[in-house]
Amino acid sequence: MLELTMVSVSGADAGATAGMLMAEAPSEAGAVLRVGRDASVCRLVTPEDWLFVSRVHLEFRCGPDGSWSVTWLRGSNPDPASEVRMLSGGAARPLAYGGGAPLPRGGSGEVVIQDRSGPRSVHVGFYHEG
Repeated sequence: MLELTMVSVSGADAGATAGMLMAEAPSEAGAVLRVGRDASVCRLVTPEDWLFVSRVHLEFRCGPDGSWSVTWLRGSNPDPASEVRMLSGGAARPLAYGGGAPLPRGGSGEVVIQDRSGPRSVHVGFYHEG
């Protein structure tokens, strides 16, 4: 089972939370959870006017062995308007545009989408049961 919690934060509103959403999916091969602005394909949806987030920005996918990974999908722009980093096990590491990383089994962490032009961010917390 993968559990996700998403919080959108705007520094322009003195750190106000714009919204909090939750989603979960069983650890079955091919299961997918997406994060982005397009509510027709994403389970966790950011504010529509937050253009630093792509229509489909992150994809969490379960592999054949029940392990999960996250991918920062390439959008329509050659250069992204955001930066993405994963925090897990006390370490932070950037995700490359179009790149991915495995999620630790039996662990938790956070994937952060940071607006390059302002104090807005999207925090997607994850917990991957072991």
